[in-house]
Amino acid sequence: MAGHAQYGFGMLALRFYDAIVALHVMAIVIAFGVVFAYPVVMPWLRRNHPGSMAVAHGVQGRIGRYVITPAATIALVLGMYLASDADLWGEVWVLVPFVILVAILGVGGAVFAPTERRLVALAGGGVDSAEYDATFRKLLVAQAVVAGLVLVAIFFMVTKLGA
Repeated sequence: MAGHAQYGFGMLALRFYDAIVALHVMAIVIAFGVVFAYPVVMPWLRRNHPGSMAVAHGVQGRIGRYVITPAATIALVLGMYLASDADLWGEVWVLVPFVILVAILGVGGAVFAPTERRLVALAGGGVDSAEYDATFRKLLVAQAVVAGLVLVAIFFMVTKLGA
């Protein structure tokens, strides 16, 4: 356990580095767990409760702003600490997920937030317009891409692909 502080006694020992790994994983789960539910829930809501879509898109925006972005940012900072502490910046299994996470954070601000705001406005007039439909589909595709990228990042991290 050289290079890492250890706390506790005997079998209850905890390395600081391991605690940071656990917090990093928790932050990823908090940030992106909901992303896997959107493709199931949102089309169902649209079909069965079309009058609720303005509220649903508003909720998506709040989740993005107050859950996904802060938790993903925490995961990014913790990951940067872990990579720096263990001198892993040259590893593919670190760099690929790092780039993915930075890209997802960028897409959150550049695509998700404005698209969700636009859908709130459009849904106020109903969900049957061509513009609503195209914007809704754009959001679903972006969510599916992000979910896929999260899975790719997890695969790299867990398998340490390229190490």
